[in-house]
Order: sequence, then structure tokens, then C-alpha cells
Amino acid sequence: MEGLRPSELTSYIEASKPIDVLPHGFHNHALAAQVLHNLQYQHDWSELQIHHHSSVSGKPLPKPLVSGLPPHRIYVHPDEQIEMLKHKVQEKDVPSEREWVLPTQLREKWSLREFADVFDAIGEVPPTIDQVDEEKQNDSWLPGIGSRRGGKRLLLATVGDDSTVVYYIVHDGIVKPRQN
Repeated sequence: MEGLRPSELTSYIEASKPIDVLPHGFHNHALAAQVLHNLQYQHDWSELQIHHHSSVSGKPLPKPLVSGLPPHRIYVHPDEQIEMLKHKVQEKDVPSEREWVLPTQLREKWSLREFADVFDAIGEVPPTIDQVDEEKQNDSWLPGIGSRRGGKRLLLATVGDDSTVVYYIVHDGIVKPRQN
């Protein structure tokens, strides 16, 4: 009887394993690789990468983070929403923004202090793969609208025991509610 081949996800995680020593251990890197794989192949994200060190201080992150570019805008700030209505701009016409993603497992318990540590270690916008100059990232897409609004945010990617991934938007602090 021929042995079973590893799944595509298992092969992907093994192939993404860095050669150097991981500051968070292979388990946390594998979780980040699993979330990256889900974003790339299930949600059509691009420019994905795993971060092990802070883009602010250069120190190891509390946990590996993923960053990337979703196919459409994940979050529209309420002030932007008002401007969009004034200028009759559709949400589908708003350019996408790079996002931070925090991979977690369902059984993990997160405190406010742990979230604060993550937010303290990241910039408002994740760096691009090739560190494109900031002017390009801060281009205005609509008169009166500058770069990202609402402060730091990330997507909390919660992976269940059956490998299902659920995403929640988490903001650093209080955010004005959206208009419906």
C-alpha cells in the first residue's frame, strides 16, 4: 500500500518554513502560514507576507503577523463614508488598503494588554513587500480624503479545530460607529 501524500496546505506550510530560527516557534509560524494560505487561495488577497519583527522597533512581534492587499476595501471609516455619499462614490470604486492580520487559534484567550502589545508593535499601515515609498501608499483617492483614517486596525484571524478561518476587524481604541 502506497503512503498518503501530505495535503497541499501541509506542503505549503513546510515549504514556507524559514531556514533561520523563528522567534515564535514553528507552531506560530505554521498558523500564520495557514492564514496566509487561506487569504491567498480562498479570499484572493495579494502581496502577502509573514512578519516576525516589528515594523516600528525591529524587535520580535508578540506573535507573527500576516499583511497583504485584499481584493476590495475591508473597512470604510464613517467620515470617509460621508464623503463617499456626498461625491456619489460606490464602495466598489474605493481602492483597497494593505491590512494587518493577526493569526490566532479558537482556544486562545486574548487580553486587552496582549492586543495593546500587538498594536504598539505595528505601524498604521503594513509595509509593502518591496518597501514602496510612502507617497504612493498615501495618495488620496477622493478630494478631502487623505490616507487611512481611524487609526491602527487589524483583522483577527481565528482558526478553528476544523481549519475554518473567521475574520474580525479589531481597532486600537474606540472608533466612531458606521452610518447605515
